[in-house]
Amino acid sequence: MEHLYAPWRMEYIGGTPEPGCLFCRAREADAGQDRHNLLVWRGPDAIVMLNKFPYNSGHVMVAPRAHVGSLEDLDDHDALALHQAVARALGVLRTELGPEGFNVGVNLGRVAGAGIPDHVHVHVVPRWNGDTNFMPVLAETKVVNEHLERTWEKLSAAFSGAT
Repeated sequence: MEHLYAPWRMEYIGGTPEPGCLFCRAREADAGQDRHNLLVWRGPDAIVMLNKFPYNSGHVMVAPRAHVGSLEDLDDHDALALHQAVARALGVLRTELGPEGFNVGVNLGRVAGAGIPDHVHVHVVPRWNGDTNFMPVLAETKVVNEHLERTWEKLSAAFSGAT
């Protein structure tokens, strides 16, 4: 029998979350903490950070500066900033990782799957033909092809060069 070891998943399964809002903490932290926070881009009105528990390599979350729980609670300025940050993320991911498509979505409310329901954010998940296989169905395991540290290095460099 083959074994797949993913010990970092224990943090997801049984870890104690840090207090406060993940997005606000990352945005307000010193830039020297960006790697620790998986923050790949910090704009004046939005941030882009890697999902610590990704569905695929390059899975990012885009959050506005405003700490609100739903899209309709964003004012026009923050809604535009969020949309522009999502477009920027799509461009960087397309250039850097070369996906064949994307899933882009928002989970509003805990029952809709929002792990952080108090701060609206957009998931951008790169997709490739054949990136789904039997592992999630049979083994409840998702295989992510690249370590988060390496993805952070590539994407933070790409975001810093993107306009």
